[in-house]
Order: sequence, then structure tokens, then C-alpha cells
Amino acid sequence: MLNFPRWKVWSISLLLLLGVVLSVPSFLPSNIASRIPVLHAIHVNLGLDLAGGSQLLLEAETQDVARQRAENMEDVLRGEFRRAGINVSQMGTSNGEVRFLVDNPAQFDAATTIARNNVGQATRFGGADWTVSVADGRQITMRQTDAGVNEGIRQAMENARDVIDRRINALGTLEPTIIQQGANRILVQVPGMQDPDALKRLIGRTARLEFKLVEVDQAACNTPRRPGIQFLPSDELPAGQCVGVQSRAMINGEQIADANQNYDDQNRVAVQVRFNVQGAQRFAQVTQANVHRRFAIILDNRIISAPVINDAILGGTASIAGSFTVESANALAIALRSGRLSVDLHVVEERTVGPDLGADSIRAGIIACIVATLAVLVFMFLSYGRFGLYADFAVLINLFVIVGVMGLFNGTLTLPGIAGFVLTVGTAVDANVLIYERIREERRKGRTVIMAVENGYKEASRTIFEANVTHAIAALIMLLLGTGPVKGFAIVLLIGIATSVFTAVTFTRMLVARWIRAKRPSDIHI
Repeated sequence: MLNFPRWKVWSISLLLLLGVVLSVPSFLPSNIASRIPVLHAIHVNLGLDLAGGSQLLLEAETQDVARQRAENMEDVLRGEFRRAGINVSQMGTSNGEVRFLVDNPAQFDAATTIARNNVGQATRFGGADWTVSVADGRQITMRQTDAGVNEGIRQAMENARDVIDRRINALGTLEPTIIQQGANRILVQVPGMQDPDALKRLIGRTARLEFKLVEVDQAACNTPRRPGIQFLPSDELPAGQCVGVQSRAMINGEQIADANQNYDDQNRVAVQVRFNVQGAQRFAQVTQANVHRRFAIILDNRIISAPVINDAILGGTASIAGSFTVESANALAIALRSGRLSVDLHVVEERTVGPDLGADSIRAGIIACIVATLAVLVFMFLSYGRFGLYADFAVLINLFVIVGVMGLFNGTLTLPGIAGFVLTVGTAVDANVLIYERIREERRKGRTVIMAVENGYKEASRTIFEANVTHAIAALIMLLLGTGPVKGFAIVLLIGIATSVFTAVTFTRMLVARWIRAKRPSDIHI
């Protein structure tokens, strides 16, 4: 075990040197680190508790999920019945159900088959997501099961988490933490963002964009609902007055390919929307068939504008103008590009951490780490002499390598992560203590220096491996099940376990082997 050929020495040395080099950008100011070729993108990001920033706890209005799923199912069925040539009437949704009548009794079985073919499996919750029941030989009712609703909520929350992530990353903000908590809550932490109101405006907006044809130019908002028509408030009308639009949208936000802040022909701030191929074709067909009619541009159930279709719009783009500022138009463009939220979110808790508090935490953490490291270094030197110095050197190298590995993956360092560093310093020398005590025992048995050192490393390696496996299991469980600070602590601990075993065992063994080979000591003081 003390045989280290030249290639192995170079491999170990270069690997550790690489880890140290990767850590350098994380210790430099950002304006200097950005000038380093290749390495400028490799750095450790600071978490909310260290860099300061904003934290929001969002809760989803999951009661709307059943209604949305029913509306989506209605649209799907209408399309399939139209393609199959099946005429249905009185189709509508209520209480999360879809009901309709089949006009031709001869087509009843075919309609029932189509409805049942649209029943899926809620695999994570067990069972079908819809049930289909028939009555009177004409009426078909589709009801959502509890498993189907729960599956819909799960998918809506996953979609919301992804949409929030895209919206925040569009701002160029580094390393947001977005974690789902429970069935209907999402925790959002954005280091470096000190304006929680701006964050709420960005991620709290549903951004449900729809284009609908206008049926009633102006009416009171309390006008009784008519079949196929809904009354929505408009920015162009006084309070209490609404515009009647078709219930079904001719275009929606899912058919948007891109959106950017722009200016319209009258030099007003606007948002230019570009549709995908399907949306462009649909937009062209609808505008071509409804020249001289008004169509409403609706954002989150409020009409921004309702222009007249003067000519068919064939270019696949539309310009949305309203009472926008450049900032609000850009925020809307980001929201539209990122996709709409499938559930409404509201803030149940918000917290802002100032940069001064983060700086105090960093200062306290660095002091704790330095004091702990110095204490360990002094103890090891006093206890084991030269061998203690080898262990001390391994500890210092290990700290740099941990930072380098975290920087390579652009990891985030939190206050509990600093605690993980301090803990790693203490546990890093555990392996060396086991090895050196075993060497002492071998020497007391009368073994030669070479045999004592070789047996010390060999016999202690199994114990070291087993001890670190138990540590790694605990850290892995914290990483998988923990959130936020617990996960940050677990990440540093896992990296520290892997690097400390390598530096404490392999690296120190190489140093000891080369010293023994060069000096050929007849005795060692350990």
C-alpha cells in the first residue's frame, strides 16, 4: 500500500490541484472573477441567508383545478365529436362535471365510446381519472374521480413550479430556490433580489392570455349570464361596465411562441406576441372570417383592449397595447414567454433578508470556520508531530477542494452549509486519528516502521470506509427528504465526506510513503 509509482503521484497531485484551482473564482470579487478565462462561470453562489434577498411562500387555489379540467375535457370532446360527425347539444360544465345530449340516438354508442376513450389512469393515486355514466339513451355525464382531481393538482403544481423557475431565470437572477411544500404550496427564495413586491408581480400573475370575439360592446357587469357569453371588465370602460365576449377563446396563451416588449404604430409601449404555427393558422382563419368585428385581448379575465379586425391578420403576430410602462410590459412579456400558471397563487408569507445581515452571517461563519480549523490543526500537530502536519495539509487541501466541487456545479452555499464546512473540518481528521493510532499500536507490537505504517493504513481503511458510509447515508436522506437549509447542509456534508476520505487516506498515505522512501527512518515519533 506504500508503493506509489510516479504516474499515481502525478494523478493525485493534479487532481487535487484542479480542485484548488476551481475554488479560486469563489474567493475573488465578482468583478475580478468574471475576467478569468474559462473559470469565470465556475463559482459558488450564496444562498438567501448569506447574500440577502426575498422569500415568498405561495399557496395555490387548487379548487379551480377541477373546473379547468372539466373545461379542457369539454374542448377535447367537442373536437372529437366534430371530427366524427356526431351532433351533441346542451354541452356544458358544472361542479367539475361535463354533461351533454346526443341528438341522434343511433350515434349514442359511438359518443359513449369516445367519452370512455378519454378516461385515463391517475397512476400515482390509483384508479381512473373520470367516470362515464349514461341516462335516458341520450344523456352522457363525465365526472372526475378524487384520484383524477388529485392527479390534476399534482400536475398543476409541477407546472406552476416550472413556470416560476422560467420567469425568475428570465431576469438573470442566479440560483433561485423553488421548492414544493405539501400538496399546494411553493417556497421561492431569490438571493440578491431585495424587492419582494417586484417578485410578487412577476410570479403571482397568472398570465392567462386569451383572444375572444366580442358579442356585446357594453353592458352592466351584473347582466345575467347568457349561453356562450361571459361578461368581463375592461380597461377601456368605467367601473361597473363590462364587455360581453364568447366563452370559448379563439386563441390562448398556449399557442404563443414568443413575446417581447415593443412599441406600436402610435409609439405606445406594447407587447408584441408571436404565435406558433398552429396559433398563426387559427388566428388567420378567425380574423379572415370576422373582418369588421371586434375581438377582445384578455389577460387574467380582464380585457386590455378590444380593437376592430380591419383586415385578416396573416403574419402570425399581434401587438397588445394598454396602460403599460416599459417595466410592466417587459414583465408581461416574460410571463407570457414562460407560460401561464395553471393555478392562481397568492402569497401567505414573505420575508426579506438584507445584505447587511447576510454579510454578518458570512463574517461569523468564516470566523467559526477559521477558529475550528486552527484548533484542529494545532491539536493534530501536538498529538502526532510530522504525521499531524500531513493531516493538517490534507485538511486545508480538502477545504479548497470542497469549494471547487461546489463551484463546478454552481452550488449554493447557505448558513447551514457553513456549519457543514465546520463539521467537515472536525470529521476530516477522524480517518487520520484512526490510522495514526493503529500505527502506534503496530509499533508497540514491535513492527518495523514500514510494516507499522502499511498495516496502519490497511487495517484502518475498512473502519474508515464503514464510518463514512453511515455518515453518507444520513446526509443522503437529508438531501432527498430535506428542504432549503437542511438540503444545503446535506450537500456540503456529502461533498466533504467524499473529499475528506480521499485527502485523509490516499493523499496523506502518498506523503508518508514518499517521506519514508526518501529518509528510510529507523523509528518514528507519533
